[in-house]
This record gives sequence, structure tokens and C-alpha cells, in this order.
Amino acid sequence: MHLRQSGPSAPDALAGALRASRTGILQQLHALEDAGLVSHAAEKHGVGRPRHVYDVTPDAQGLFPTDYGGFASGLVKAIEAVGGDDLVEQVFAARRRQIGDRIRRRMAEQLPEDAPLEDRVKVLARLQDEAGYLAEAIIESDGTIRLREHNCAIDKIARRTTAPCDAELALFRELLGPGVERETHIASGDRCCSYIVEGPRPD
Repeated sequence: MHLRQSGPSAPDALAGALRASRTGILQQLHALEDAGLVSHAAEKHGVGRPRHVYDVTPDAQGLFPTDYGGFASGLVKAIEAVGGDDLVEQVFAARRRQIGDRIRRRMAEQLPEDAPLEDRVKVLARLQDEAGYLAEAIIESDGTIRLREHNCAIDKIARRTTAPCDAELALFRELLGPGVERETHIASGDRCCSYIVEGPRPD
């Protein structure tokens, strides 16, 4: 935080500002540098050896506060103001196509073309989990297949407009078949979003 606010600093200056030992500061700087979060450069300051000054790297940006949720929600509100619900739906339809293309590529890398539905659901759940949805595939003994998401990665937006949830359902139907149905819905107050992909096998 000090480097972000004050800019490049030498270890002595950091130690004074943070009321810590120079040795301790150097240990922390070296650890951060090994992690790629800070870097150092030599800086001349009169006669004698140049001193090393440290500063944060672009990779450190993820450590600082962000407001992506607020930004995204505000962006949807602005899109709505410009073009109404129709434009919002068009934007999420375009996003669905982008995500769909990415997921199809990933699925093609991991599965043969004739992979059974159960395997496709498992891979899709893994990809959704990577995207922050805490997703899992559930294969029950009677043959029922479910895709369940325990977190909504875009909750603020989903509570403002149904467009992203409608787009997700449409995407899952494109990837897994037209019979996919949503059973529960976080934005409607449920604990998870659950989709039944295939019902029980007939006796």
C-alpha cells in the first residue's frame, strides 16, 4: 500500500515510514519480488553506489481494492438507459455467444466428439467452477443429471435484470441439449442455481 501511494522507495525510506527494521523490510521486499509483485531499479543519488528503489509491478494490481461488481452493475444501468431492455438482452446474447465459443473450445480439447452427456456436464461444471460459480455435476443413481452452481459470480447484475440468467439457461441448452431446465435460482432467493440436464431413466 505504501509503494502504491508514495511511489518508488528505497528500503531505508520504507523502514522509516513503516516503523520497521531495514532487515525485515528487505525480507518482505525480496519475497514480494520473488512473487513478481514488486521490482527494483538502481537509482543514482550523488556520489557513491546507486541505491535500489522498489515499486509495485502491474501484477500487484489484483491485491488492491476493486469495484468490478459496482462497475458492471452501473454499466448495465447505462446500457439500459441508452437502449432499454432490448439492448441489455442483445448485450448478454453477445456475451453468451462469446462464452459459448470459449467453452466449446475447452470442451473439444478435453472430450471426444461423441462424449456421453454425463462427461460433458462434468466438464462444463468444472469450467463454470473455474469462473467462480462453485459448480458441480451431480449424477444420481437413477440416472438423473444435474448441474448445480452454489455461487452467482455476477449476483449484483443478476438481481437487476433477468438477461444474464436467461442467457445462461440458453447457453446450457446449446451446449447440453434443449431439455435443460432450471430448478432453483439464486437471484430468486434460492441457495443455488440448479439445472436438471436429464431426468431419471425409465424403469
